[in-house]
Amino acid sequence: MPPASPLPPTPVLQTPRLVLRPVRSKDAPVIQCRFPKWEIVRWLDAKIPWPYPADGAATYVAACLEEMARGEKFHWAIIPKSGPADLIGIIDLWPDDGISRSQRGFWLDPEFHGKGLMTEAAERVTRYAFCELGWPHLWLTNAQDNHPSRRLKEKQGARLVDLMIGEHVGGRGPRMVWLLTQEDWMARQAA
Repeated sequence: MPPASPLPPTPVLQTPRLVLRPVRSKDAPVIQCRFPKWEIVRWLDAKIPWPYPADGAATYVAACLEEMARGEKFHWAIIPKSGPADLIGIIDLWPDDGISRSQRGFWLDPEFHGKGLMTEAAERVTRYAFCELGWPHLWLTNAQDNHPSRRLKEKQGARLVDLMIGEHVGGRGPRMVWLLTQEDWMARQAA
């Protein structure tokens, strides 16, 4: 379901260590190399094909470009300022559709886990949603056993509001539903 009004073009966002820039066609080969790793995909939605096909990234990037062109979603490539020059992950953001209770998704190459980079990217995207777009809340989800994703939501001050059964690439299992309000996030930033 498209948003009530189209989103603005995906902007370039920066953090102290990262550049978040819109996904581009030429990102497909890097995504094809970095993404299809069990540590990444096992917790993601079962709609992701697995084993990942040879044209999986090209198909994904084409869909991202179409969604951005229609003003439906933001798709950012995560680029470390200190290198490598290519993306190391993706973070996406979309408006509340009133149904899915999910508004942000991300993945990061396991080589870069444990350095706080995804937290940094998520904080910048959250700031964009709340401070620049004026959204009142973000619905966030993760597979219950995806502990790093869960910790990120806890760090941001999201509240666990539901537990449901989800279909993940790694199988059927509990999916946590979180609500992060603009008010709670802003209060946490001020503290």
